[in-house]
Order: sequence, then structure tokens, then C-alpha cells
Amino acid sequence: MKITIAKDERAFDVAAAWRIIGQMLEKPTSVIGLSTGQTTLNMHAIVSQIYAQYPFDVSRITLFNVDELTNLPREYSGSCYTMILNQIAGPLGIPEENFIMPPTLSDDFESEAALFEKRLAERGGADLQMLGLGANGHIGINQPGTPFESETWVSPMDPDFEARVRRETQVPENIVLGGLTRGIKNIMHTRKLILIVKGAHKADMVAKAIEGPVTTDIPASVVQLHPNCEILLDADAASRLKKI
Repeated sequence: MKITIAKDERAFDVAAAWRIIGQMLEKPTSVIGLSTGQTTLNMHAIVSQIYAQYPFDVSRITLFNVDELTNLPREYSGSCYTMILNQIAGPLGIPEENFIMPPTLSDDFESEAALFEKRLAERGGADLQMLGLGANGHIGINQPGTPFESETWVSPMDPDFEARVRRETQVPENIVLGGLTRGIKNIMHTRKLILIVKGAHKADMVAKAIEGPVTTDIPASVVQLHPNCEILLDADAASRLKKI
């Protein structure tokens, strides 16, 4: 496990962006998993800016997101499809057939989860996964307590996040919200993981996840067992580490 600490948020965003670009340049047929949220917004913008200034071949790059919200319209601004499309897939001109995402609406999400993994496997599996860290230690939408052998499935949302989504969408209470997420087993089969975390508000969880015991209580702790994992932090997120 390699740990990289950027001096500030800007340096973190640039470093994270170059991890994505570097993978694309190194392997033009890469299958790259992304994450959404405040942590990734600026780094995706930097990838798009660099591509606009110095275009390179992305015609055989495949992009996907580690998770997707369920039982909401895909057009919702908070859907992972919409965010990845607007932030990076669209600006880079990734062909539609190379942007692999499960639907947000379905009568059979179990089949959709299997199809999602099948489409990735047909392209050789994931080469790189940019992986965010939830405040409670979740990765993807694999909440605390998720077995490490879990495979792609529909997980409950974090209650605070679900409350925010319901406020933004006015979705009725009788509609069950969740997230179709790659399982921890699927994530761990990715050839390279980069856990990306910034901000002082994540510092305690960073320390628990990478210096504490490997436990399902903190799903992100499993990355300690991955043979090719980098932890990319800004100085604030790294401030509670004791072994560095």
C-alpha cells in the first residue's frame, strides 16, 4: 500500500487528475472506474481541461462509475450517470458504447447488477478504480457491515444522504431508494485501486481505514489487503495518521 500526501487541495486535485490521464495514456484500452461527489468534482474538471488543451486518443477508453442511485430518474442532477457524463465522459467525447452504467430505474436490479459486471468483464475487467471514502467508512455504497465477499448489488443509502436526495427530488416516502454498487469483492478484483480522500472532516476515518484493523465495520479498511493500492490524500485528510 502506497500513501501519497499532497500539500494542499489543489495539489491533490491535480495529482488525482493525472492518475486518470496516466492510466489512459499508458493503456489506451483501459477500463476505468470513477467515483462522484465533492472529492472528485475538481479533479474531473482538470482532466477535461487538460484533454481540451492537449487532446489524446480516448476512442477505446471505457468509463464507468462504481455505483449508481436507484429508483430515481437518470436525468436527476445527482445521478452518477449525469455527473460523470457532464464532468468527464462528455467533455472527453467518450463514445456512448464505452460509457457503461446501470440504469437508475428497473424492475429487476439483480439482473442489472449481473449485466453491469458482465459488460465490464467482456472488456477485460477494471484496470483502475478511483475510490472515494464515505464519512462512515463506506466504499461505493457498501455500508458498514457489508461482507467483504459481497458482489455487485443494491445497497441501502446512508440515512443522511438519503434524506438529502429526497429533499432534492421530492420522491415519495413509499419509493425505496438505494444504490446499485459494485460489491467489495468486485472492487478488490480491480487491478489498481486509488483511494482518494481530502478534507479535515475525513481525517479520523482515514486513520481508522488505513492504520486500524481490517474490519467490515469500516469497509474501506479492506484496501489494506489489495496488492496494488495507492492512498492519495491532501494534508488535511492525512493529519491524524500516526505511522507517517
